[in-house]
Amino acid sequence: MIHIVLGTKAQLIKMAPVMSELNDRGIEYNFVFTGQHRETIDSILDVFELKKPDIQLYTHKESTSPLGVLFWFVRVFFTFSCSKKKIWQGDVNGYVLNHGDTLSTLLGALFAKLHGHKACHIESGLRSYSLLHPFPEELVRILVFRLSDYYFCPGDLAVSNVATYKGVKVNTEINTLYDALTMALSGKHKITVDIPQGDYSIVSIHRFENIFDKRRFSKIVKIILEVATHHRLLLVLHKPTKRQLIKLGFFDTLNHHPNILLRDRYDYFKFIKLIGGAKCVLTDGGSNQEECSFLGKPCLILRKHTERDDGLNESAVLCDLDIEKILGIMNNLDDYKRGRFEYSRSPSSVIVDTITGG
Repeated sequence: MIHIVLGTKAQLIKMAPVMSELNDRGIEYNFVFTGQHRETIDSILDVFELKKPDIQLYTHKESTSPLGVLFWFVRVFFTFSCSKKKIWQGDVNGYVLNHGDTLSTLLGALFAKLHGHKACHIESGLRSYSLLHPFPEELVRILVFRLSDYYFCPGDLAVSNVATYKGVKVNTEINTLYDALTMALSGKHKITVDIPQGDYSIVSIHRFENIFDKRRFSKIVKIILEVATHHRLLLVLHKPTKRQLIKLGFFDTLNHHPNILLRDRYDYFKFIKLIGGAKCVLTDGGSNQEECSFLGKPCLILRKHTERDDGLNESAVLCDLDIEKILGIMNNLDDYKRGRFEYSRSPSSVIVDTITGG
């Protein structure tokens, strides 16, 4: 059997094309949802026209605080340990597809190995080579590499990063996010979204090492306010980000700024439409870096390190929290525009071909 273990919105978006490919070929799969993120999951499944989870391991209210995540991890670990026959539907030698660098990825890979399945890591081989940036994602990747049997790597650099690990390495050349983006841009779905009038840029901040480090988060808020002096910004509010803004007393300042629009997080297709109309994206998200690279959109990465090379030093610039560098790029965005990336092969098809022998 093919088992897909997911827990977050970002994982689902990147795995949705693989699940769609399986559907198109009439191949059944067991969808195990860990419940790491719960809000908007149903809307993502609906927009990609995918089935609901066959197994849901955590049904309580989503918690995005560090303590809440720890509680979730313990509960799901216990459920996995006690209900393996039900979770794997009696299968003892299947393929378990895990994605990315979350704690759900680690759980899926660990229990795949413990129960005799082949652990397949999608978006494998990405490294920042800094354990604290991003944390805990970099550590999770290293652990998952050690547990994997198949490594689906989005490019030559990713393949080289897992060269010393045992298992089958498959170069998908690009990430499955390209397929998700293609689906979002296809026009098949009639997506409407409230796009701001005039020029605007998008800000999206959610990384653990940014929002839960008071010093860094305070500096990011100052950067947003400084950039907003001359540029209109649309700040997308991830739940933990909004909570930290309120807790630290920044929310009202941003909310009342005439050049800043605060918006709750969008579903994927709507967000891509917003990126399409934006001048640039300021972000700490790796997926945003990839999306902007595919779209040829300027992207300012507010992190010390990135595990991706997509668009790097072309459309994407690693800025950390260097305000002078950020303002310099914002004032010369045309220098970072590129044409839209076109690729003829589907990475999701490569993955399905490999595990089915197609």
